[in-house]
Amino acid sequence: MPEIQPAVVEREEQLYAFIRGSVRMNAFASIADRLPELVAWLTGHGAEFNGAPFFRFNAINMEGESEVEAGVPVIAAPEPEGDIRIAMLPAGRYVTAVHVGHPDKLFGTITELRRWAEREGLEWDMTVVDGVERWGCRVESYLTDPRVEPEMSKWEIGLAFRLAH
Repeated sequence: MPEIQPAVVEREEQLYAFIRGSVRMNAFASIADRLPELVAWLTGHGAEFNGAPFFRFNAINMEGESEVEAGVPVIAAPEPEGDIRIAMLPAGRYVTAVHVGHPDKLFGTITELRRWAEREGLEWDMTVVDGVERWGCRVESYLTDPRVEPEMSKWEIGLAFRLAH
């Protein structure tokens, strides 16, 4: 099992630009591959980044389509265009942890994080409807720049899952 160091932190709301998609988990690349497009668009519009690129999981259906956003935190947002939208990640109490390793190994870290929260008596800002998890805010931030560290087994991925009030 992965060794994680979970913490409960208070996070402020955060402005971000994103592209939303409906994807099957075994075809996640269809949304992941849009991050470079988003970064290029933001750069071309002079936007200043305010953190690492991330994926926000709004609805998770391991057997079907999940609603996922490829996002980038920004200081100020240009006018939305095409598929690109602007929103705020909500403020609140979050459980956070950092996964070190290949993104394919995230499932074990997420399972351990969820077990830890259950042992701590914490409740997620999440509901399950017909087997689909609907999250108030669940984010995976890619802290390692793949241009600097192409070896995915060395990547750091920050997890932030919002807790119920």
